Amino acid sequence: MNIPLYIVAGVFAVLALGLVLTYSQRRRLGLLWMAAAYGCGAGAAIALNVWWPLALGFAAAWALRLLGFDPDTTRN
Repeated sequence: MNIPLYIVAGVFAVLALGLVLTYSQRRRLGLLWMAAAYGCGAGAAIALNVWWPLALGFAAAWALRLLGFDPDTTRN
């Protein structure tokens, strides 16, 4: 059960890194909040070796997105 946990936590860590790098270009504070949610979820899941911090980090990131912290996207 450890391998899928590490894979998903790695994906969350890459998402957090991508959001931090995007913040350096766009300067939207919501990107840092979402990066913190994903990064803390990944770090806690690896440190505790359980799956529920990943679910909590995902839910926190979606809550931030629903509250409007996600930057606007243009749709065609």
